[in-house]
Amino acid sequence: MSLPQADVIVRAATAADIDAITRIYAWHVLHGCGSFEETPPDAAEMTARYQKVSSLDLPWLVAELEGKVVGYCYATQYRPRPAYRFTVEDSVYIDAEMGGRGIGSALLEALINRCQQGPFRQMLAIIGNGERNAGSLNLHKKMGFEIVGNFRAVGFKHGEWRDTLLMQRAL
Repeated sequence: MSLPQADVIVRAATAADIDAITRIYAWHVLHGCGSFEETPPDAAEMTARYQKVSSLDLPWLVAELEGKVVGYCYATQYRPRPAYRFTVEDSVYIDAEMGGRGIGSALLEALINRCQQGPFRQMLAIIGNGERNAGSLNLHKKMGFEIVGNFRAVGFKHGEWRDTLLMQRAL
């Protein structure tokens, strides 16, 4: 059941959101296959990641529902070499109990809008667990991303080899 867009508030993340972000991501690391990390980072590590994204003047957003952070997303450099400076990679994570309610759509739409303000030309999604990660795959397709490649069996998590699906969208 999708929530009305007005119920979800998307805003810039702050340091006060780190505990919620850390909790949301920890679930995905421990139980999901979208992230290929195997040990959840602690709040100090998530703070460092947030600060790095912020220092590059890239957006890190959170979604709130009834005053509670229920998801987050951010854009980061695709690669550090100067030739890639106009390409960003997105990451979107939703509270495990809140999937399928339009929160991911609200977050990714806001992230795309922020990145379209420049100077970026392309946004990439690198989706762990490939086409079996239906939630992320469908979200990105809905937002105009196209599949441009698939790395087969490049990650090993939860006792299985996992693919990485590459998707791209012009900004």
